[in-house]
Amino acid sequence: MADVKGIVPKSYEIPATHESMVWGYIDSSVPPILRIQSGDIVTLHSFPAGGAEILPERPDMVPDAYREAIDALPQGPGPHFITGPVHVEGAAPGDVLQIDILETSVWMDWGFVAILPLLGTLPEAFTEYETIRPAIDRERQVCIMPWGAEIPLDPFFGIVAVAPPPAWGRCGSPVPRVFGGNMDNRELKPGTTLYLPVFNEGALFYAGDGHGVQGDGEVCLTALETGCSGTFRLTVRKDLDFDRPFAESKTHLISIGLNEDLDDAAKEAVAEMVRHVCRRTELTRNQAYMLISLAGNLRITQLVDGNKGVHMMLDKALL
Repeated sequence: MADVKGIVPKSYEIPATHESMVWGYIDSSVPPILRIQSGDIVTLHSFPAGGAEILPERPDMVPDAYREAIDALPQGPGPHFITGPVHVEGAAPGDVLQIDILETSVWMDWGFVAILPLLGTLPEAFTEYETIRPAIDRERQVCIMPWGAEIPLDPFFGIVAVAPPPAWGRCGSPVPRVFGGNMDNRELKPGTTLYLPVFNEGALFYAGDGHGVQGDGEVCLTALETGCSGTFRLTVRKDLDFDRPFAESKTHLISIGLNEDLDDAAKEAVAEMVRHVCRRTELTRNQAYMLISLAGNLRITQLVDGNKGVHMMLDKALL
C-alpha cells in the first residue's frame, strides 16, 4: 500500500537477540540497530523484564536467545529488555514521531507476576518477595493463574519511547518521562496511535517490556510480564508541536499525565486533553474544560513506576 506520496513503505523485522537490545536503560548515544524511512513498518520482538531470578525451573521453557541476552548484556538501572533504537530518517529535534501500533502478540507460553519488597502500591503491607508464573494458552488467548482462574490476554508494550534529550544521559528504564518509556498504559495496543516529541536526529525509537495483560494501576508492581512481538508504523510529523506523549484510537483521544504526585499527573492529563480538544475544534478552553468534565474519563495508568501515570479517555464522537 502506497503512502500519500506514492511511495510504498518497506517492512523490517528485528529479531529477539541481545545484539538488537539494551537492558534497563534508554540512551541517545546507543548506535541505531536499524535505519528506516518515515512511514516504514517495523516488527520487533522482546523478552520479559527481569533476569535469571524469574526464569522457570524447566530449561526447555526458556528460549536460548533469552538466556544469551541475560548473560551478554550489561544491565542498567532497570530490569527491562528493550529493542532498539531505530533511526527514522528525517526526524529532527522539535518534530513528533507518530507511532501507529498495528499488531501486538504474545509469543511465549508463560509469563510472570511478582511482588518485590518495598515496591508496588502497598509496600508496607506486602514485604516478602513472591513470584508466580501463569501458563499462557496462545491458541485460546488466555493466561491461567496457579489457582485456575483464566484471564483473557490483552497484550501491549509497557515501554514505547524515543531517546531522551542528549543532556539527560542514560535514563533508567523504570521511570516514564516526556520521551515516553515505561508508561505501562494498556490503551497502547493495536489500533492506537502514540505521538512522542523528538529530541534527537532520527528520533531513535525503542520498544520493549511486553505485557500479556494488565489492569489499570498495575498495583502489585508487574503486569503479566512475557515475551511479545509488535508491529509499528513510524512516521515523522513536522506539522505537529506536541511536547509530551499523547495518543488516540479510532474512537477516543487519550491524554497522558506523568508525575511523581498522582494529583499532578491527573492535572497534566486534564490540561493536555483541554489543549487537544481546542486543537481539533472551535471550542474555547472553558468549553473544552466543561466538555471533558461531563464526558472525559480519568484512569490511573500505573502507580508503581516512580512517575505515576494518569490518562484521560474522551470519545471522539463528541468533538
